[in-house]
Amino acid sequence: MSHPAEGFMQRCFDLARLGAGTTSPNPMVGAVLVHNGRIIGEGYHQAYGQAHAEVNALNSVRPTDTHLIPQSTLYVSLEPCDIHGNTPPCTRLILEHKIPKVVVSCIDHSPGVDGAGVARLREAGVEVVVGLLREEGHRLSLPRNTFVRKNRPYVILKFAQSKGGVFAPHENRQLWLSNDYSKRLAHKWRSEVDAVLVGANTAIADNPQLTNRYYFGQSPRRIVLDQTGNLPISLALFDGQEPTLVYSEKAPTPETAGNVRYHPLSFGSQMVEKLLENLAGQKISILMVEGGIKTLQCFIRAGLWDEARVFLADKYVSGGRMAPILPEPPVKTYPLGKDELLFFRNPLQSLNLH
Repeated sequence: MSHPAEGFMQRCFDLARLGAGTTSPNPMVGAVLVHNGRIIGEGYHQAYGQAHAEVNALNSVRPTDTHLIPQSTLYVSLEPCDIHGNTPPCTRLILEHKIPKVVVSCIDHSPGVDGAGVARLREAGVEVVVGLLREEGHRLSLPRNTFVRKNRPYVILKFAQSKGGVFAPHENRQLWLSNDYSKRLAHKWRSEVDAVLVGANTAIADNPQLTNRYYFGQSPRRIVLDQTGNLPISLALFDGQEPTLVYSEKAPTPETAGNVRYHPLSFGSQMVEKLLENLAGQKISILMVEGGIKTLQCFIRAGLWDEARVFLADKYVSGGRMAPILPEPPVKTYPLGKDELLFFRNPLQSLNLH
């Protein structure tokens, strides 16, 4: 049986995830205020530029319970900020409300925070406990900590393969492998990331829209790698529905207008590094790479991926091009009807972010 404190922190994590897709490049954060084992306030960071989780938790306290705040414990999934950005520092709010104890899952490695929030509270006499459910808090905060520590987006690889490992036909055409559950889930993921990327061959073979059409929430920015700059403007990626970023060694003539922007990129050995650095400069902090094989392999070879989500279809395909090979076995598997979802992590990328 878990300790009650773990239950309160788990509630922080559940609340934090409600901000998926709307807080980036800020982290997802949840907070719970507890008095004698009873939650008297809770909240989460709902959108970038808006109030932080601690503010929303305190604002949710009923008037009849406000007198209990100075005898309560604040649980928060990530270290309270100690800097004045779009909103005032949460450490000041905690001190103003005379909250005597704060329990934090993990440290926020953002510049100007990175332990400073904990230090400020302790210097003021607040009891601060760090490390409750540390591993889960670490995973929840990985996208933000990757972005601020490595100056690149958190990279998610996503693809489907048959039972025999086939990814696509030998000829450059679409092969639909996964089921309707998988399709809905993939669109949910699109609502939670800043951008989705494909290579030129996938753009031609599948003509994807790369929008979120089967789930709630926003659509991501669309990115395509087009080395020669020759993709036809009739593709769905250029329909103007959502912004599209094209990375190419050669700008097209004539240049397209509207929601399409071209960026120069050398397709040499440092392509992935330079691409991710450019995306970070545009505040893209979570990137999902949806294909194709060559593009996925570029990220895998460079070691610049953080997690992979692979749909394993309940069908065999007699022949075709094989799916990329990931260097680690899956850490989890989930049933999706008759299909399976295999979930991978790149341990080399998360080792130094604790």
